[in-house]
Amino acid sequence: MPQIKSAIKRVITSDKANKRNASDLSKLRTQVRKFKEAVAANADNVNDLHIEAARALDKAASKGLISKNKANRDKSRLTKKVAK
Repeated sequence: MPQIKSAIKRVITSDKANKRNASDLSKLRTQVRKFKEAVAANADNVNDLHIEAARALDKAASKGLISKNKANRDKSRLTKKVAK
């Protein structure tokens, strides 16, 4: 643990950010997984889950969790699954 007060604050802030980022990434992966499972099972709500997954990818990109290119690449792949 650091001795300097500002460094102590920075450790605490970084820890909070890491937990928040991990939580947000987990939510993103859950949305994408739900969509992929629905596609595999030929579920009725595939279109709704596709919209939710795309929205989650956009939010993650806007927060800086993933790059904009990765978000667009993943959305393109999800859209291809819907088209099949």
